[in-house]
Amino acid sequence: MIGIIGSGNVGANTAFFLAEKGVDDVMLYDCLEGLAKGKALDMMEAAPIRGYRTSITGADRPDQIFDCDIIIITAGAVRKSGMKRDELFLENKKIIDAYASKITNPDTKVIIVSEPVDLLTSVFVKSSGLSANQVVGLGSVLDATRLRYFIARDLKVSMENVSAQVVGRHTDDMIILRSYCSVSGISLDSFFSSDQVGKLFEETRQAGRLIVDMAERASAYYGPSAVAAELAEAICLDTGRLFSVSHVLPGTFGIKDVALSLPCVMNKAGISKVIQPRLSDEEIEGLRKSADLIARTIKEADHA
Repeated sequence: MIGIIGSGNVGANTAFFLAEKGVDDVMLYDCLEGLAKGKALDMMEAAPIRGYRTSITGADRPDQIFDCDIIIITAGAVRKSGMKRDELFLENKKIIDAYASKITNPDTKVIIVSEPVDLLTSVFVKSSGLSANQVVGLGSVLDATRLRYFIARDLKVSMENVSAQVVGRHTDDMIILRSYCSVSGISLDSFFSSDQVGKLFEETRQAGRLIVDMAERASAYYGPSAVAAELAEAICLDTGRLFSVSHVLPGTFGIKDVALSLPCVMNKAGISKVIQPRLSDEEIEGLRKSADLIARTIKEADHA
C-alpha cells in the first residue's frame, strides 16, 4: 500500500499517475475533511474506463497512513509568485516534524515532495529515526527531467534519447553536470554552441519559478507528481532504476548529515547504492557550500 499525505494538486495527481501505471493500491489523506475521500472516489469512478488494476481510497485519519509500505508527503504550503523555496521552511518543517514522529512501520520508505525538499528531507530523517536510505526527496531528478524536455524540444528529437544529470540542491544553486548530459550518448557540444547550452541550463534553473509566476495561483504539480510516482514504482517493483534524489549524505564529498541530490539506485530497500559522479573541484565546492547553508538554516530554525 502506498500512502499519500496531502490531497491537493500534487498528492491527487501522484495518486492518479500511480493508478494509471498500476503500481499498487493507494490511500490518500488530507487535513481538510472530505477532500481525500472525494478525490479518491472521483478517480475510482474513472477506473472502469481506464482499466485500473489497483484501488484508490481516502483515509479519515493520518494514522491510517503511517503503516504503509511507502509514504509520499506532499502536504504543506506551496510557493507563491516571487517566493523562494526556502521561505516555506519554517511553516512546512512543523508538518514534517509532526508526521515524522508518528511513523509506525520501521520498514516504510518515505518520499518527500513538500518544499524546500532538501531541508525537509534532512529534518525528516533526524525526526523519524528511519535510516537515510529509507527517506528520499524529489530533488534533482525533477530538474534533470525538465532539462531533458528542453533539450528534446530544441533538437526536435525523442525525449527517450536524451540523458541529463543534475546534483546538489533543488534550487537555483543546482549543479548541472554537463559532461553527463547527452543525446543517444552524443555530447551536447555536437548539437549546441556553448551559449545555447548555457541558456538551456539557465532555463532549467528558472523552470520552477516560471511555472509559479505564470500560473500565479499554483506551483508546479504535474512534473513533481510524475516524478513521485516513478520513485514509488522503483521502490514498490524493485526496479533498480537510477535517479538523482535528495538524501542525507553519510560523508560523501566530505558532506554529512544534510540532504543533497546525487544519483542513487532505487529498489525495495529505498536507496540501495549511491553513485559518486566525477566532479570538478568547483562542483565539489558548490556542493559543500549548499550543505553548509542547509545545516545553518536548520540550526537557526531549531533555535527560533
